[in-house]
Amino acid sequence: MSIKSDQWIRRMAQEHGMIEPFESGQVRESAKGKLISYGTSSYGYDVRCADEFKIFTNINSTIVDPKNFDAKSFVDVKADVCIIPPNSFALARTVEYLRIPRNVLTICLGKSTYARCGIIVNVTPLEPEWEGHVTLEFSNTTPLPAKIYANEGVAQFIFLESDEVCATSYKDRNGKYQAQRGVTLPKA
Repeated sequence: MSIKSDQWIRRMAQEHGMIEPFESGQVRESAKGKLISYGTSSYGYDVRCADEFKIFTNINSTIVDPKNFDAKSFVDVKADVCIIPPNSFALARTVEYLRIPRNVLTICLGKSTYARCGIIVNVTPLEPEWEGHVTLEFSNTTPLPAKIYANEGVAQFIFLESDEVCATSYKDRNGKYQAQRGVTLPKA
């Protein structure tokens, strides 16, 4: 198994639509000023989060149950910025739609800019032949409100290519999160 370089990522994105929309370099500025970077890096790809957020709330005092999740536990927000309450979390999705090749495992890691502020992105694997918008979870570990910026870099994906193709892919198993669009809540 090997970690894939920027050249491999560019080739896979252009020839196979692995990442759409795709940015071949690092974007650090816009007409509005400095950004938290996104795009292709040396050995990964920094994704952006869209402007659709689900902010956790305990207003209904329900139990968080991954087998029977109550959608009323979230407040939907569409904005350029998401404010996560202290010691809480929010869900978002990537701007990018990903199509993972059958011989590749992808790992999501949080960007250090957010980690240094106490905002943690949950580490999530993307299995071979999974595709969709990635639902991201941001935990605010601080006692203060925390800010997430839409359309800016939030996490890096690392691509690990195997020497062999897996016997059973996520697509073969009819995975419950296959081809998801938008922010997707837990499914039993």
